[in-house]
Amino acid sequence: MGDKGFSRQQWVTLFVFSLADFCSAVCVSLQAPFYPHEAEKKGATATQYGFVFGVFELTVFIVSPIYGKYLNKLGPKFVFNAGIFTTASCSILFGFLDKVEDTRLFIGLSFAIRIVEAMGNAGFLTASFSIIAKEFPDNVATTFASLETFFGIGLIVGPTVGGALYQLGGYTLPFVSLGGVLFFTAVLTFVLLPNHDDHSCKDSKGGGIRRALRVPSIALAAFSIISASCSIGFIQALLEPHLRPFELKPVVLGLMFVINGGVYALCAPAWGWLCDNHLRPKVVTAVSAVMVIIGFGLMGPLPFLGVAPSLGLISFALVVHGVGFGGEVVAAFVDAHREAVYNGFPDNLDTYSMVSGLWTSMFAFGAFVGPSVAGILYDHFGFGYATLLVVIMHVVLLAAVLLFLATRRRPAGHTQTPADKEKGGDAPADQEKLPLLTGSFDSSYGSEDNVSTSELVVW
Repeated sequence: MGDKGFSRQQWVTLFVFSLADFCSAVCVSLQAPFYPHEAEKKGATATQYGFVFGVFELTVFIVSPIYGKYLNKLGPKFVFNAGIFTTASCSILFGFLDKVEDTRLFIGLSFAIRIVEAMGNAGFLTASFSIIAKEFPDNVATTFASLETFFGIGLIVGPTVGGALYQLGGYTLPFVSLGGVLFFTAVLTFVLLPNHDDHSCKDSKGGGIRRALRVPSIALAAFSIISASCSIGFIQALLEPHLRPFELKPVVLGLMFVINGGVYALCAPAWGWLCDNHLRPKVVTAVSAVMVIIGFGLMGPLPFLGVAPSLGLISFALVVHGVGFGGEVVAAFVDAHREAVYNGFPDNLDTYSMVSGLWTSMFAFGAFVGPSVAGILYDHFGFGYATLLVVIMHVVLLAAVLLFLATRRRPAGHTQTPADKEKGGDAPADQEKLPLLTGSFDSSYGSEDNVSTSELVVW
């Protein structure tokens, strides 16, 4: 595939996914600059609207493994399209919440709409990640990262256009207009997206999420996903209150959210290329964790640093975090797929669906913890101390990854990446038996031929 280029079906899949990722990111992120302010006008606290952000991700966390388990039976295309239609419809409905004056009813309806929207979003994400792994087995990291670029651009456009439309026409206009665009995109994907059913593996048993999480390397990748999504959920919920003392206009406030998404969009493809060709994913995770720690340490800034917050410092912190966040997201995704196949899971759609459900679920769990716990910390201790949540999580992640890399035995001569193969380098005999998906992975577990299920829990 790499030498002959992509097939027509692969190009169509890339186009559809790029468009869908962009539009869904716009709808997910557009409310960040003004929903907290609108909620406070209704009498809601940071704890309450923090949970509104968080319940979306909590729902995704709960339902994603279910989608992953039954995706092959339902069909990836059906789940993908149904998810986008649901997300678009709920985005439009969310735009009419400003008509509700009662605080409890406003928060209650916010919860209800976000929960249904999350169910659609979970289906869309799980199906898309599974299709990526199946359609592009030799370039999982690069393809995933390239598509994440469009998601990152959506994160830029969402707050910017959303803030501008909010300033132009009030609360309802951003949701109705941008939700309408996503609805049109849903129709387009229904027509263009090829079928991706994997009939060859419908009767195979891949192994569940619990079994996958018993593999230490997969569990560590899951914690990396949780930590990364916790940081972005924190920013989505609390950056606007943190910037409120600067009295920024809605458009300028939206541009502050652009910084993070823009840097992420630019860096994600580079991280994907590095994971596919040169660096072990866990090395990328360690480097990225350091960057997130620095970014959040300066964003507050941490109280014991003795530095006053400023727009310049916060902007720089968002840049550093965006680079680190991109590395964590891309590395964790490709690492989980490689480790699953390497540790005896079958190389088919069942496994892709299971790992995709795991990734989506763990990302959602972190994105739930981020705004929910951060909202409570912000109410009681302020933004600076609240950032310790993300900092401490990443210090733990960094320590765990470094310990893992230091103690894990590596087979002699096993340092190959896909780039090495193209240069004609020799590979160990057991590595030549592995699927191309695992081409750059190094491990002490041994090949599929000599690893039993009971040995999967052994370091």
